[in-house]
Amino acid sequence: MTALDDLAFDPWDPAFVADPYPAYAELRGQGRVRYFEPTNQWLVAHHADVSALLRDRRLGRTYQHRFTHEEFGRTAPPPEHEPFHTLNDHGMLDLEPPDHTRIRRLVSKAFTPRTVERLRPYVERLAGELVDALVAAGGGDLLKDVAEPLPVAVIAEMLGIPESDRAPLRPWSAEICGMYELNPPEETATKAVRASVEFSDYLRGLIAERRKNPGDDLISGLIAAHDEDDDRLTEQEMISTCVLLLNAGHEATVNSTVNGWWALFRHPDQLAALRADHSLVPTAVEELMRYDTPLQLFERWVLDEIEIDGQVIPRGAEIAMLFGSANHDPAVFAEPERLDLTRRDNPHISFSAGIHYCIGAPLARIELAASMTALLEKAPTLRLATEPRRKPNFVIRGLEGLAVEV
Repeated sequence: MTALDDLAFDPWDPAFVADPYPAYAELRGQGRVRYFEPTNQWLVAHHADVSALLRDRRLGRTYQHRFTHEEFGRTAPPPEHEPFHTLNDHGMLDLEPPDHTRIRRLVSKAFTPRTVERLRPYVERLAGELVDALVAAGGGDLLKDVAEPLPVAVIAEMLGIPESDRAPLRPWSAEICGMYELNPPEETATKAVRASVEFSDYLRGLIAERRKNPGDDLISGLIAAHDEDDDRLTEQEMISTCVLLLNAGHEATVNSTVNGWWALFRHPDQLAALRADHSLVPTAVEELMRYDTPLQLFERWVLDEIEIDGQVIPRGAEIAMLFGSANHDPAVFAEPERLDLTRRDNPHISFSAGIHYCIGAPLARIELAASMTALLEKAPTLRLATEPRRKPNFVIRGLEGLAVEV
């Protein structure tokens, strides 16, 4: 165990949240694993360790497939939080084999590369329309005018959610995702529970409608998906999958977009190079996700005792893998603090790794490239209007807004 006075990690300090990367460098220099008492977690900051642990089956996103709360030395969540946990715990992100394997296999039958590629023209057209509106207005908030509506509309289109029903999707998602921050307050839990109930009720009705009138959408595909044993998704698994696809499918894209453009505005030489050569867009997307990582921390439970650098971490402990730190590890990335849009050797882990590698990564890349290309082509003089403010969140890293002028 480690005293906190020498630990360069404070996720509630606004200065740390504004720029955690210098503290990560200090943390990496202090060893491979450190205990953080305020959250009762073991922090892992090096790329090699994070990458290996994401693939280590002695760790899990859940422990309830093997242990009760009592057996694992943990307290069950309060009963009033049950709607959130029912929704969250039936999604494949928070399941382990065999349930994870079964659900991911069935979801993959509907969420195919062909399904994603078929969305490309829609994504590119919508990105162009959103940027056209931004240009016509002479500027605006890149977050609310482009970054948010694009991925939300794409996921809603893919799921088959009518346009008239889409307004609550982003608020529901934001309130549910508040529970993924460290030590969320009770007010956050209350909002997450309410959003979980409302979102689940809506999807239950939509699934019932698609059972009667199937269409060419992902929900209809999830209903139809089955394996050789005729195993199918339960209604709860379908609801949790839809919510996961919306939440994970747009949070990272929204934050990558605004974090990325904020980084470009702070590095005018790189922005100039990108404007001069649009063929850099694919490597720019990867580098911007590495440079300012949208998901800073990912948690795993220790199911069987492990050892890291001589430190035994017992069963029942929780490990916090610092994606943002791993993506700035000089052992893997040359000059990691330098933004380099031509970087080719870029094994960032912003999409995770192992069995929980982001199933929506190909779609996210299409969306990020589409919005970036549209802004480069249609708004070549885009510039920052006012200095943005960081959201106070640490785990999900983003901005309150990004005011721009054309």
